[in-house]
Amino acid sequence: MSMSDNKSFFSVKNIHAYYGESYIVQGVSFDVAEGEIVALLGRNGAGKTTTLKTLARALDPKLRSGEIYLGGVALHKMKAHEAAQAGVQLVPEDRRIIPGLTVEENLIIAQVAPSKGWEIDRIYEHFPRLAERRKQDATSMSGGEQQMLAVARALAREVKLLLLDEPYEGLAPIIVHEIEAILQEVKKLGITTIIVEQNAVAALKLADSAIILDTGEVAFRGTAKEVLDNKELREEYLAI
Repeated sequence: MSMSDNKSFFSVKNIHAYYGESYIVQGVSFDVAEGEIVALLGRNGAGKTTTLKTLARALDPKLRSGEIYLGGVALHKMKAHEAAQAGVQLVPEDRRIIPGLTVEENLIIAQVAPSKGWEIDRIYEHFPRLAERRKQDATSMSGGEQQMLAVARALAREVKLLLLDEPYEGLAPIIVHEIEAILQEVKKLGITTIIVEQNAVAALKLADSAIILDTGEVAFRGTAKEVLDNKELREEYLAI
């Protein structure tokens, strides 16, 4: 099932990316509609995180060829900070909370650059747990609270495309549900989201569509429901 069309909001065209001489992303293409939530899935080593970092224009991996467009803007010609200014925000697996700073200071730093992101009060309205801990050292919070801060920090910048790498890792189910609720709110705002997640079922229940990678190539592109309903597909590519 292909969702490619000329009107797609986010378009990835035949990207090839390397770590050194290791050929990881091998001709990945897909299109995403504005406001869509996409689960980017696959077994360990399938190339999910490398793909996500390539989309965010991280220094590594190196994009050797291919094109990436966000609302018609050519991201593949940009460096990471330029892509961020264009509205691409990556929430990495390690969250990168700044030690020694409070929750609020972490959010303020995210707003230092000229930004059309959320104001602090709006963030606290959607993340009341962060409001309660605004003066707390951010790295002293629980893993789930730090994940909320990482997402909130992305929203404090202008965000058109939110990229999440393993947002549920190590979190209690109740915290996962809270983050899912936040991402549903993000969707209502028309923000496009791509989630890389080992907890495939949780990601699929949240997502509109799914992309499954296998050894750096797209093995499946379709609706999230198709994956949830297809036992053979899940067993072959996701081992669930």
